Amino acid sequence: MLKRTPLFPLYEQHGARVIDFGGWELPVQFSGIQAEHHAVREKAGLFDVSHMGEVFVEGKGALDFLQNLTTNDVSRLSPGRSHYSFMCYENGGVVDDLLVYQLNPGQYMLVLNAANISKDLAWLQSHIGEADVTVTDLSDNTALLALQGPLSEEILSRLTDAPLSELKPFHHIHDARVAGFPVILSRTGYTGEDGFELYLASKDAPSLWQKLLQEGQPAGLVPAGLGARDTLRFEARLPLYGQELSADITPLEAGLGWFVKLDKGPFIGRDALQRQKQQGLERKLVGLQMLERGIPRTGYAVLADGQKIGTVTSGTQSPTLKQNIGLAMIDSRYSKLGTEVYVEIRGKQLLAKVIPTPFYKRK
Repeated sequence: MLKRTPLFPLYEQHGARVIDFGGWELPVQFSGIQAEHHAVREKAGLFDVSHMGEVFVEGKGALDFLQNLTTNDVSRLSPGRSHYSFMCYENGGVVDDLLVYQLNPGQYMLVLNAANISKDLAWLQSHIGEADVTVTDLSDNTALLALQGPLSEEILSRLTDAPLSELKPFHHIHDARVAGFPVILSRTGYTGEDGFELYLASKDAPSLWQKLLQEGQPAGLVPAGLGARDTLRFEARLPLYGQELSADITPLEAGLGWFVKLDKGPFIGRDALQRQKQQGLERKLVGLQMLERGIPRTGYAVLADGQKIGTVTSGTQSPTLKQNIGLAMIDSRYSKLGTEVYVEIRGKQLLAKVIPTPFYKRK
């Protein structure tokens, strides 16, 4: 039996095509992936991401507990701020990538990938030990709506008195109200555009979804599905767990060392990551542009000098750039910009070259 978000009953009236996504019945598209992608880049899109996990970590020992379990420096957070981070295994591979919000002193919210919720919870609970900390899974009671795109602030301002123009990226308001509903209002997203994420009680989500669409329709707001979410995050080089990150891929190999604070003190995976940094990376995540006709897809082999040097992690025809591009984990010796390699597509080796990422940056 597939899980459903509180918004599932509304999908049909917006023309959604639903798929099985990691055990959830979710919309891959409403009006079409390309149309939704362009709407988010140019105007605004509204995503139901209520399948994501929300876990609260609270108590006197919460800071030390999270410092030990995550790679970023939790001591730099304060109430109203959040950051991106990783939980790693001892070997440096990634348990999950996540957002850490400090709501109040001694109270944090972790936002986890849907497919990893039970694994992450087990990992967190297995490391509590003697720590004065409680870990509570509120995923089933929490919905998450993402309003993304250059017009998102203008649209949201019609439904809230919260000082949106003062809210910086990775800052949030713990007790905001939007259309009368209590929400945690956060300036975050997964599209490469400006935008907001709204955490609220599951029971309130359908009403708020409808109100946002109604208010935003004149400005071009559309409901958007997983397909556009993936092409948007890919163009902005935002990683997808299971593709650019995994138990076998470290944050350093994925080019995300910025979120690994090796100087903050001990944490799980630190020694392995320190070693990897000192010895140099044997493989790196790079951007590829096809020079011959073909689309690089997840899992396709990358070759050079007659041998396999890596694998495509994500790839598509970019709706924004109108080019066939991909991300690939390859042997570092071939990672220099401009290096020509081959991607094996349907039995043919097609020419590609290493190009800078992110593929898209908002102005």
